[in-house]
Amino acid sequence: MRTTFIATLLDVAEQDSNVWLLCGDLGYSVLEPFQQRFPERFCNVGVAEQNMAGIAAGLAHAGKTVFIYSIGNFPTFRCLEQLRNDVCYHGADVKVVAVGAGFAYGSQGYTHHALEDIAVMSVLPNLEVFVPCDPVEVRLATLAMSISRKPAYMRLSRTGEPVLTRSELSDPRRPHFLREGGDVMLLASGAIAANCLDAADTLAREGLHASVVSVPCLKPFERRLRQARCGRSQAACNC
Repeated sequence: MRTTFIATLLDVAEQDSNVWLLCGDLGYSVLEPFQQRFPERFCNVGVAEQNMAGIAAGLAHAGKTVFIYSIGNFPTFRCLEQLRNDVCYHGADVKVVAVGAGFAYGSQGYTHHALEDIAVMSVLPNLEVFVPCDPVEVRLATLAMSISRKPAYMRLSRTGEPVLTRSELSDPRRPHFLREGGDVMLLASGAIAANCLDAADTLAREGLHASVVSVPCLKPFERRLRQARCGRSQAACNC
């Protein structure tokens, strides 16, 4: 996922000279292509995530679209006050990209575990929250964030995630089916969607046919998929 993110960001930055990338002394072997191609729009702030968020907010207020990147907990928990006050309340064009969701950096200990980030970031005002399940959704979410002019958060797994999306997508804010079945529906956000597909295989062997739906955007949460499937209004739907 992170490789797809940086490749997409390179494409975006090639077309938009206002796109910047900041990191907090992390991202080695991943961010170098951006640094090499656009050195004047890349800044390694160092181990100073609060400062990174503040710099990003300042650049955004100067008309830039700023992506900040680090391991899950660092660009979220360590600079939460700056994100809340400087970025979100002002609607600054800052995109927080966190890699290593959940226990992806398990060997580093709990300081590197990103377990509460979705709950915390979802309550911040004016902030969109994306949790893509595969590289296809990562690319679409990155493109959508780059033109939204809104604060956004994207949570990535670490590396090596398979492509799960089998149909052509255009809107990363809409849920979509990875598999259809009529007995039960499994909703998934992020790389755990692969486990849900495995669970659907297990259920199929028991005679239950499960739909697996990827929900790449948790905020704002799109409800129209449910209504489209059952044909009833939201008030009448018991799905």
